[in-house]
Amino acid sequence: MTTLYDPSVEPNDVLDAERVSDVRVAVEHEDTQRLNALLDPLHPADIADLLEQVSDVVRAGILRLWKDGIDGDVLSELDDSIREEIIDGLDAAELAVAVRDLDSDDVVDLLEDLDEPQQEAILDALDDAERVVVEQSLSFPEESAGRLMQREVVMAPEHWNVGQAIDYLRRQEDLPEQFYHMILIDPRLRPTGYVTLGKLLGARRATPMLEIAEDSFRTIPVDQPEKDVAYAFNQYHLISAPVVDADDRLVGVITIDDAMIVLDEEYEEDMMRLAGVGEGSLSDSVLDTTRGRLPWLAVNLATAIIASLVISMFETTIAQFVALAVLMPIVASMGGNAGTQSLTVAVRAIATKDLTTSNVWRVIRREVLVGLLNGMIFAMVLGVVGYFWFGSSIIGWVLALAMVLNMVVAGLAGTVIPVVLERIGIDPALASGAFVTTVTDVVGFFAFLGLAAWMLL
Repeated sequence: MTTLYDPSVEPNDVLDAERVSDVRVAVEHEDTQRLNALLDPLHPADIADLLEQVSDVVRAGILRLWKDGIDGDVLSELDDSIREEIIDGLDAAELAVAVRDLDSDDVVDLLEDLDEPQQEAILDALDDAERVVVEQSLSFPEESAGRLMQREVVMAPEHWNVGQAIDYLRRQEDLPEQFYHMILIDPRLRPTGYVTLGKLLGARRATPMLEIAEDSFRTIPVDQPEKDVAYAFNQYHLISAPVVDADDRLVGVITIDDAMIVLDEEYEEDMMRLAGVGEGSLSDSVLDTTRGRLPWLAVNLATAIIASLVISMFETTIAQFVALAVLMPIVASMGGNAGTQSLTVAVRAIATKDLTTSNVWRVIRREVLVGLLNGMIFAMVLGVVGYFWFGSSIIGWVLALAMVLNMVVAGLAGTVIPVVLERIGIDPALASGAFVTTVTDVVGFFAFLGLAAWMLL
């Protein structure tokens, strides 16, 4: 169906299918005015989504026609692969304008995943002072608090009162765009507390700053892994936290928006890895997507071969009782699903630090008992199904016993395997699925066919 193009229609400020279609048509007609009207009202995150959804040709047309539209906020929201393409399409002057108003942490985030020529292009667009700050942040380990923090800090001597702090803030012309606390420091530049802006504005001018400091105050070491930073923000309900170096001196601050992005990325990464699809995105090419998924499909093939070898051990039994070939996938499938349920709970609990040495045996016992109860319930159902389907009470008993055994093993494997992998330093989200599937398939086939060989022959 042909899209009707009506330049007189004024868009609202929501990214929907109609707007995306209108953008495509505006690019096709090279209507700069209409394109500006469609894109200018959008939030940077919506613009980033739009650029990720359209084709390469439309994206190139947007860059050509929408002059001065791509700014640092849009670049920060883009997927890494699209971001590189967009930066390549901007000249030096446009790039300088795009990154000029970004906080240092956002500039570092832009630079981290770019090739060296693109990094140099962005660094060259910064003034000398900003470049030094960004290069210092890049010197910290990847995925650490030093990379996550912003260097623009609002601080005050700990001996000030509220009036001095407010007067200081009013005199400043380059305060960060967003900040939540005023950090208090001692003469050695060591943070000793912080005051929320709400308390600062609500207190009398003569009130000492230390008197209204927050109880939630805690510092973040500059080399702390960012996932631990995100955990601290979530666990202790932090809004912002000062970052300190090895001498406990203030070097930056992390705000809740950056911490929550990390937490969301960790969750998304765990879910993607559990599915064996790595860190791919919808904008990846066919070859990149194939390359990312191939290794885990190969692992699944290996586990399937192991399960097939177990089946081959009972060729004679299966040949005599064809019903076994019909029923045995039920046992393996139910065990696989139960194992995945336990695995998902365990991996998430490990990531949020809820599953620890102190409660691991209680959790394992719970999952085994859940597997036992579910196994008994479905064993009764399948025992009846096996009896009436094939007219054999023995097949019903075989099916029921194998179901109970495999469901118990599934609960055990789904909890123990990720815990063991985490203890030996392997990401449980990355490797647990293949192991749990192998265990439930092998145990399911072996239990069912082994019991059948013992009870039917």
